[in-house]
Amino acid sequence: MTKNLLLLSTGGTIASVASNEGLKPGESGEQLLKMLGAMPFNVTVKDILEMDSSNIQPEEWELIAKKINEYRNDFDGIVVSHGTDTMAYTASMLTFMLQNINIPIVLTGSQVPMNVPLSDAPDNMSLAFTAAAKCKPGVYLAFNRKVMRGCRSVKVRTTSFDAFESVNFPPIAQVTSDGFQIMREQPAVNGQCHLNTKINTNVSLVKLFPGFDPNLLHAMADNGCQGIVIEAYGLGGMTFIRRNLVAAVGKLIRNGIPVIASSQCLYERSDLTKYEVGKQALLEGAISAHDMTSECAITKLMWGLGQGMNVNEIAKFFNTDVAGEVTL
Repeated sequence: MTKNLLLLSTGGTIASVASNEGLKPGESGEQLLKMLGAMPFNVTVKDILEMDSSNIQPEEWELIAKKINEYRNDFDGIVVSHGTDTMAYTASMLTFMLQNINIPIVLTGSQVPMNVPLSDAPDNMSLAFTAAAKCKPGVYLAFNRKVMRGCRSVKVRTTSFDAFESVNFPPIAQVTSDGFQIMREQPAVNGQCHLNTKINTNVSLVKLFPGFDPNLLHAMADNGCQGIVIEAYGLGGMTFIRRNLVAAVGKLIRNGIPVIASSQCLYERSDLTKYEVGKQALLEGAISAHDMTSECAITKLMWGLGQGMNVNEIAKFFNTDVAGEVTL
């Protein structure tokens, strides 16, 4: 039976055209589909945004999630064409806003506009539609012959066609000389899908560096920041000599502001139990991000705070695998 798929077009490089100001979105979803050519699916197109993804923000996340929820029972799968710069953030947030989604949702884009010869856009779009037709329910990102969990994807290159990596979890599917190969299945969906777009964007993502002044964290809190993800060193180590970041973290947590410790290292986990610099932070209440990406950690924090979770509830939430975003 031919699958019925929906394309939600949001702009991005894939839909961009040349202008005096530089590349900017200008092609409709129908135009993208026409340039792509014939496919073995029934595809419906709806243009919901026309934006460079650097301008995609929480308001757009909410719109995209609401549109997916509106149409999810009318199609076998949904493809979202999206700019690459913030696509991993969008994919992670949709994972939390649309938990237990009942169909495949596949985000894709390109490094070169669809209307340019030898663009990567046709292959990425074809892959996304195939994934939307063949993968189990879940939120995915399809790029350069790989299909990744959306909440595990990170943009790691600015110009190469292999712009995205699946971090700390192997790709779900890939294209080989044998065709489209599903390598591993998504976890089974348990329960009904409920749209929940309540988030709190009063958060910050901070990269630790030698000489970082802990007072900056207090300044953030004094100016309304209600949660912080710190990209700490290695397994999650933080300074406690001279510039005592660990003490600052403890004070924030006692004041009800959760602090998540992730790693600056792209691969593998944070583990606050191994070194003194991590144990000190752990004793002060720092919450480990384990092997989550920074994109996933900050969106998970936004969503958790949006539900009104306190520090203890956020700690429990970050020790819960919601949709395959973390290895515990």
